[in-house]
Amino acid sequence: MFTRVRGRVVRICLLVGVGCAVLMGCAGLLWKLHGMAAYLADGDSAEGSYVQDAEQADRAAAAVLDGPAREAPPAAPASPASPDPAAPDPAAPGPAAQGTVGPPAGVHWRSGGWQPSDPLVARPAAAEPAIGALFSPGEDADQDHHCSASVVHSPGGDLIATAAHCVYRGVFGFRTNLAFAPGYRDGKAPYGVWVPTRIDVDPRWIDDQDPDYDVAFLRMRRPGHPGERLEDAAGAQTVRFGPELPSPARVVGYPNDTEYPVECFNTARAEGPTQLRLDCADVPDGTSGGPVLTDAHTLIGVVGGRDGGGDEKTSYSSLFDDGVRAVYERAVANR
Repeated sequence: MFTRVRGRVVRICLLVGVGCAVLMGCAGLLWKLHGMAAYLADGDSAEGSYVQDAEQADRAAAAVLDGPAREAPPAAPASPASPDPAAPDPAAPGPAAQGTVGPPAGVHWRSGGWQPSDPLVARPAAAEPAIGALFSPGEDADQDHHCSASVVHSPGGDLIATAAHCVYRGVFGFRTNLAFAPGYRDGKAPYGVWVPTRIDVDPRWIDDQDPDYDVAFLRMRRPGHPGERLEDAAGAQTVRFGPELPSPARVVGYPNDTEYPVECFNTARAEGPTQLRLDCADVPDGTSGGPVLTDAHTLIGVVGGRDGGGDEKTSYSSLFDDGVRAVYERAVANR
């Protein structure tokens, strides 16, 4: 009898324990969802746009500067005696860049001077002014940088390109706590911290997160610096719609678990009629939204699209077709 009673007690205790674990798990999930909801907004889902609340944006910038990043002036140019004028400060805590600050401007890769990475593995890269880390501070599980982005040329000089999944969280809506640090490396934001005034994506991304439309354009401003233009501070990439493929290309981005960018060179190819692919290993989470570049500084894609941007060996981008052009033109026109 004692054995049967003890067995029953053990079973009851196990059931109570499982029930408590389930309740705690549900409570944790609800708390996480509550935290996410505090930094999300519906926006205009029919158009695919969100006009950022200025006070929320300022708080996001302040949170980044109070936490993972600090403003610091750009490093002084290396002296002529330096063997590698493009290399980052050797005293920086991150690993030394194995590449340079991108290829020289004006280089036409098809005519020479370009080689794929050997081996085809992403490697640490020097920070570049027009490429940076995208932060979303707050209690939404992405307190540090969670994506990458790049400045793109526009008449207003205030536009960045990234992946739509970096700025719009499915049925939950647009992120309202985004901040961009161009040229970011090792906790330093040498060109300041910038926040959106407006976010534009394709409505078809909002409808069902179709990977063929995983591109976003964000208009940016720098809190506390009225009138300053992002493009004047950091430079910009030129966007090319309908790129010729295959094409020599470079992918750049900030992994979640590093404080420096990585890069890889290879040939970008079409993956069906709506996707671009670039095969290279070790381009992990956090590089989403990072630029795919050709001819030095010409943007032909952003990491995203199929499989959320790729797998262990391949990065994807939604093809920069007329649909992406329309989103860009809308972002430029709506000031």
